[in-house]
Amino acid sequence: MAADGAQAAASSVSSPASPSSASAGAADAGNVANAANAAGASSTQAKGVPSELITRGKYLARAADCAACHTSAQGAPFAGGVPLKSPFGTFYGTNITPDKTNGIGGWTADDFYRALHDGVAPDKTLYPAMPYTSYRQMTRADSDAIYAYLMSVKPAAVPNRKHDLSFPYNMRFAMRAWNWMFLKDTLPDASKGQSADWLRGRYLANALGHCAECHTPRGTFGQLDKAKPLGGAALARIAAPDLTPEALAARGWTVKDLQTFFGTGIAPQGSAFGEMYPVVHLSTQYLTPDDLHALSTYLLGDAPPAPKPLPQTPDTSQLMAGRNRYLAVCAGCHAADGTGKPHVAVSMLGNSTVRQKDPRNLIIAILDGVEAQKFPGLEAMQAMPGFDKRLTDAQISELTNYLRVAYGGQAGDVNSEIVKQLRQK
Repeated sequence: MAADGAQAAASSVSSPASPSSASAGAADAGNVANAANAAGASSTQAKGVPSELITRGKYLARAADCAACHTSAQGAPFAGGVPLKSPFGTFYGTNITPDKTNGIGGWTADDFYRALHDGVAPDKTLYPAMPYTSYRQMTRADSDAIYAYLMSVKPAAVPNRKHDLSFPYNMRFAMRAWNWMFLKDTLPDASKGQSADWLRGRYLANALGHCAECHTPRGTFGQLDKAKPLGGAALARIAAPDLTPEALAARGWTVKDLQTFFGTGIAPQGSAFGEMYPVVHLSTQYLTPDDLHALSTYLLGDAPPAPKPLPQTPDTSQLMAGRNRYLAVCAGCHAADGTGKPHVAVSMLGNSTVRQKDPRNLIIAILDGVEAQKFPGLEAMQAMPGFDKRLTDAQISELTNYLRVAYGGQAGDVNSEIVKQLRQK
């Protein structure tokens, strides 16, 4: 959630990771999570508000991933300051503590609901970088519960940072016309279903979790492309993967594996990285088992397509240079047969990012490397070095093609020009 902030840019699933400046990032997710947890633990209950409502609001605030945009790595809980880059400039997550000067302490529950539902704050029109296009579907009861929780956290006298937007995007008055053209009451569904789990999952994905904000392509004016719900979106150097049932099944996902991934950050298809890493750490790991199952059910539908098997004997005879490169720089952690090593590196065999049609996330991971990843419980993955200084564009393209063909069932069609373009961004 972002009261005039911007939603994180991209979400990905893979073994390697690329840190992004568009959110708190994988390296800071633990610090942000600790700060957000401390807010709930040390806060004073709002006067006259039932503790049950505040507890429920805390759960819903986590489901809505409020901390990702409103709690900086070293800042006070919900005090804002998170830089959120976009094609239109840089937004900064705002202070949503009860501080009356800098935060939302002067807001009523009606004001808060109007911001989530209409994108209008008491003193200004909000930018749609704050995902009110998704939150518009939130119930008034849930909005009131989140408001009650936020009013219970410790006020932070932290001034808001001014957005750095280029002309004409810095003209707020234009947002009223944007809302008139593009703000709708509901979002289209990427899957089909009617079960109670599917309906609950739709609410979790489309309203609270606002998955469409990253995973749906956008038009010229930044509006969601309603014709391609959850169809994946190119966002700067990386891409938010396609989350339609067919695309998920093509990458080997099942309801059970999705539920495991959202709850722990790691599954047979790989681990959370980039923008998805803080989503798991700050949000989905706290969902109940029932809600995790519902969310996973919605993404694949009541009649999920069967996961696509990998080719039994992929032809890598023309990719020996890539195989040799893999054995030289990757096999030590990911194993010679690509099956990975527990608590060190996840499997490349069947890895979700390796199986994506769009190769950019895999290339970026190879270029930038992966920071050490800690997951709920005792699970962790070691850091992976970046190879941008060690491998040429041609060598990275050879390695990428080998990974895609040998372990992902994809075409080996990446050339050095693609690598060069991503390296320069």
